[in-house]
Amino acid sequence: MIALPALLTFLLTTVFAMAGVGAAFILIPVFLAFGVELHAAMGTALLLNAIAMTVASATFIRKGLVEWRLVVPMLGLAVLASPVGVSLAQGLNRSLLLWLFVAFLLLASLMILLYRPKAGREQVSMAATLVLGLPVGALAGFVGGLLGVGGGNIIVPALVAAGLEPKRAAASASFVVLFASLAGFLAHASVAHLSMALLGSTAVASAAGAGLGAWLASEKVGGEQLKRVIALVLIAVAIKTAWGLL
Repeated sequence: MIALPALLTFLLTTVFAMAGVGAAFILIPVFLAFGVELHAAMGTALLLNAIAMTVASATFIRKGLVEWRLVVPMLGLAVLASPVGVSLAQGLNRSLLLWLFVAFLLLASLMILLYRPKAGREQVSMAATLVLGLPVGALAGFVGGLLGVGGGNIIVPALVAAGLEPKRAAASASFVVLFASLAGFLAHASVAHLSMALLGSTAVASAAGAGLGAWLASEKVGGEQLKRVIALVLIAVAIKTAWGLL
């Protein structure tokens, strides 16, 4: 029961790490299929998101790509807002949470398919830091806690729209998503029974997958092809989850 979820975690994390996206939102239905309780699945997926983003962020920081002026205000509110989303999730029924999850998957797939980054300036103004960093960080943290996702699909397009160079936007988002995911995990861990065996095996798989995905993205795989594959996977998972609710 543990080996197969770990293998799927490794494969899925590898694919999504290649695109710089946390795999929490795709791992939740995987864990649900193996009989894991919804909030336990969210908590486990958020921890795996944090592990994968740690691997990615280490690389981005070494390359000097993190825009710290944006990261600091986003990070503070994302960490504070994530437990609020978790608390709200406790009061919602399972079907409603899953329908919200389906909507998130479809939105994420559309953003991946339709989003076309434009070259921008490498630095943003202090006004943009405050105007974007605070609300975007809060929204990403809240959505992450509510649905068990990292919020990177919210942060990256907003930063690029403000004129931040896409690589810097992804690097900055990964650092925020790391801590937002960790805060969400801690909140879920306090109200859900988490399997230590599942956490341990999938944590190792997630770290290995993130490392492999980062290497493949930089050396082997074309970005446009990968975007289409990921978007189709998200749509397929959304359809499957919705079908199970009907």
